[in-house]
Amino acid sequence: MSDPIVNFFDAWKIEDPTARFEKVASAVTKSVDYDDPRTPETINGINALSDYVGMFSANAPGWSAKVINTDTTAGVTRATVAFSGLGPDGSEKVQIGQYFVEQEGELITRMVGFVGTGE
Repeated sequence: MSDPIVNFFDAWKIEDPTARFEKVASAVTKSVDYDDPRTPETINGINALSDYVGMFSANAPGWSAKVINTDTTAGVTRATVAFSGLGPDGSEKVQIGQYFVEQEGELITRMVGFVGTGE
């Protein structure tokens, strides 16, 4: 069985809109809600979420997002994600984010992200 959180973040490196949509759709419910520090309001639904993820690959070509750790308590999963790629100076850069994820069955229903790990 595949991990919907890993699948969702694998979509962040996909530049092709159709392939990215399919990857996002395989990980989330149709009415998924998503928030992070860069969203002024909640993103709702697969189309809007796939478009938002596409802005990442458009603005940071060659970068990827990789789930590096997860743990679950009371039905909520905390996922630590490393966003990495080449910076403007040509050196490898890594930014860490943390996401709190709710699922229904094997699909993500709600995700809230934060910059860093709160340290």
